[in-house]
This record gives sequence, structure tokens and C-alpha cells, in this order.
Amino acid sequence: MPKIASFELYQFQIDLTVPLPVAKQRIDHRVGIIVNVTLDDQQQYFAEISPLAGIDIEGLPLAGFSNETLAQVSAELILLQSQLIGQDIAELAQAAEHSLLPSVQFGLSVLAAKCQQQFLVRVITQANIPLLYHGLSATAIDQKLVDLSHIHSVKIKVAQTDMDSEIAFVHQILARKPNLTLRLDANRGFTLNQAVDFLACLPKKQIEYVEEPCQQPSDNLKMYQQLGIKYALDECLLTAGLDLDKLLQQQPGIGAFILKPMLLGSLSKIQNIVNIAELQGVRCILSSSLESDVGITDLTLISQALTPDNPAGLDTLSAFSQRLLHDDGSLNFTQLTQVKG
Repeated sequence: MPKIASFELYQFQIDLTVPLPVAKQRIDHRVGIIVNVTLDDQQQYFAEISPLAGIDIEGLPLAGFSNETLAQVSAELILLQSQLIGQDIAELAQAAEHSLLPSVQFGLSVLAAKCQQQFLVRVITQANIPLLYHGLSATAIDQKLVDLSHIHSVKIKVAQTDMDSEIAFVHQILARKPNLTLRLDANRGFTLNQAVDFLACLPKKQIEYVEEPCQQPSDNLKMYQQLGIKYALDECLLTAGLDLDKLLQQQPGIGAFILKPMLLGSLSKIQNIVNIAELQGVRCILSSSLESDVGITDLTLISQALTPDNPAGLDTLSAFSQRLLHDDGSLNFTQLTQVKG
């Protein structure tokens, strides 16, 4: 089995051409780490580790997503540098399982799978769900909707501004593409009454589900009971010690699990969640945590492998001002800063 000859860490910071929504907050840049491993057979593999943390455009900490910081991630990876060099590549998977930081678990498990030739490399053909939100220009909206020949769904961020404007925005989208189905994402932005009032103004039959509709998760089921509109879980899945089997049995209104691997943990954990959900007839949809093109490329392949029948929600790269990958898929080191212990 090949051994790890080098374990290099690189940090990136990419400005965004337009601020991206993180629940009700906005960010104008994205930072993260790329781990680049060289084996003693000279093969190189890399993966992204980017917790969804930091500050928003108003200088406030991002809330409700990663509980870890980039500094914590860097410190753990620097410690692993000295421990992993000279070790078998199987130690990468062990390091992933032993970490307490979900982004490190995920990134190292991806890296381990690549090093062990377990990671699928194939043509990316799976469709992607466009992401829309109030404030996008008409041109940007039209560009996102132009190629929907293979899919008929869009994801729309709601519960971010005033209700009347967002209802009008949804209807503007439907005016452009009347046959679209809607995946609405409220990020726990509504009270129960607000959710009911909002959804009552939209064509019910075209709503696939509402992602985390209510401020109080216990109100999601009440919304479903009142309207018959299913809801999806995202932030709820980050709850420590969550019993998925029990959750699925108690809440018949769940239409989907939205999986953000960078926030959840290792590939094996993601696979386990998918297995449990599918047994209960609940689909899983992979979603980005606003990763760079390195992470999005890997998430696309993971989605093809784990959730091939459910197009992923990975439409976030258009706002990134830079790419970290060359056209041939290799790393562009000029966009990276090496992290030294």
C-alpha cells in the first residue's frame, strides 16, 4: 500500500462578485483550506476543507452552520501533518473518523477515497438545480433558467426580506417558466402563521417542499398538517445525537433531507444517512456549503454516486471571482497560500 510522502496545506480566499446568502446573512468572500497529498509513488491527490464559518458583510459571525472555525481546522491539520507523513494511506481514513470537526472528517475521507482509488472519476452529467433569491438581476435569473431541459425544478431562498416582495419574486420566476416546480428554502425564517400565509399565496401543486420553514422545528409538522405541503430538513440534521429513524417515524411530512457534507462529516456518515432515509422513502439531496470549485467538483461526483436520482443543489460557483482548478483539473497554486506549521 502506498505511503504518504507529503501532506501540504494551502489556504485560499476568494472574493464573490455578488454577496451570497447564508440564511438571512450575506457573505462577500469565501475562505478555506486545500489539503494536497503526494504519495511515495508520486501520485498527488487533493481535497477541500472549508467550514461554513467566519463573518458576514456586516462583520457579524455566521450563525447556524459550522460550529468550528477555520483556525481550529488549520490547527488540527497542522498536527496531522507530522503524524501522517510516512504512514499508509489508510491512516487518512482513520484520521477522518477520529476528528471531532465535521469539515475535517469530510475532507480527509474524500482524500482517503481518492488515494485508495475509491473515488469515482467520470464525466459530470447530472443536472444541477438553479439557486435563485430576491435581489438577483433579471439577467442573472434568465441565465440560470436558460438551460432547464433536463430538470424542471428551481431552489428559491425565501423568508429573507419582506413577504410581499418574495411572493412577487416567486411569481416572476413562474411567469418565465410556468411549469417549474419549486424547492423553497426558508432557513427557519418563518413563524408557523407566516409560513402558512406565505405558502397560501403560491400554487401548492408546484411546491416540492419547503426547506426548514419554521423558526420552531416542531411547527414544521403543523404546517404540513394544515397545508399538505412537505418540508425538508437541513439545519436540523446538524443536531448532535439525532436519531434519524425516530425522527422519520414521528414526522410523516418530511419530503427530503438536504445534506451539506462539509457540515455533516465523513463520506461514511453521509452514506449512512442516505441509507436510513431511503429505507423510509425520503430522498436525499446533496447541497453545497458555498465551497470553491474544488469542493463543488467533488460534491458533484459524490452526488452521482450516492444520490444519482436526485439532482444536487450546487449552483453557487457563478458568484466566485476565481477558480482554484485549471481546465485539466489540476490545482492552480498561484491562487493558494501555503500554510506552514
